[in-house]
Amino acid sequence: MPVGPERTNAQPFDHPALYYSGPAEYLAGTVPFVETALAAGEPVAVSVPGPNLDLLRDALGPASGHVLMLDMTEEGANPGRIIPGVLREFADRHPGRRVSIIGEPIWPSRTEVEYPACAQHEALINLAFAGRDAAILCPYDVDGLDDRALADSLATHPVLIDAKGTRDSGDFDPQRIIDRYNRPLPAPPRHAVERSVDRDSVDNARWFTAAYGRNAGLSALRLVDLEIAVTELVTNSVMYAGGGLLRIWTEDGHLVCEVADSGRITDPLAGRRPVDEYSQGGGLLLVNAVVDLLRTRSGPEGTTQRLYLRLSD
Repeated sequence: MPVGPERTNAQPFDHPALYYSGPAEYLAGTVPFVETALAAGEPVAVSVPGPNLDLLRDALGPASGHVLMLDMTEEGANPGRIIPGVLREFADRHPGRRVSIIGEPIWPSRTEVEYPACAQHEALINLAFAGRDAAILCPYDVDGLDDRALADSLATHPVLIDAKGTRDSGDFDPQRIIDRYNRPLPAPPRHAVERSVDRDSVDNARWFTAAYGRNAGLSALRLVDLEIAVTELVTNSVMYAGGGLLRIWTEDGHLVCEVADSGRITDPLAGRRPVDEYSQGGGLLLVNAVVDLLRTRSGPEGTTQRLYLRLSD
């Protein structure tokens, strides 16, 4: 399984999936990737769940001191933060140099609500790094993940690495995954409270959601995050669609808030590009930075953006 120095495709951007079963296969696929990149003088970052981070740090020994090591369960808890806050943030720190990154955004305890955003994230990496000189290796736990996650990984990665070696994925089609999970969100529960929002009621929407969040038990810091996120979503709704409908409720230990309107988001990377590169989308970038999850559905019939904040820190 060792990942050798050769690129796994002919393009500057290399994005293989690594299938592993157990610690030995994990290290066989990741350690050579890191060591080869370090030997070539490339900047290296690792962002994987904590137990795998510890495993890899121990295996690398002193070499780990030359690697940026991040816990993906913290840095990438919201999949919408991973491209701008982990991958692009690291790559953009090293302009003109090839970078190598291990990113593991999907692990067995990811929830059913989170998973569609994770799969879309893996597909969007291909757009975000198209033409860039970079390698992003994405490990997949074949023992803990279900068949859907493994099948989706073949569509989001052009190359598969496993115990048998390296081979092309015949199912590579990231746009199919982007479209598959751009589906209508589940209907809000009956106890959801809703308010119409227009240009004159942005402040009222912020105050209303803050009061709801306070009564639901959000901490003071999380209330600030809620106000920031809702203000951005409502402002975007007014700016691009003339306003819409705000709904808020609690569900499975989270405060959930959504804004729905008749507008349409045409850029799949909106909210995932660094602000200095893209004049629009900075508001969504900020939303992704402060919420625990942002789900988006956008199509000809309009756009719904739903944010989640944990009620318990």
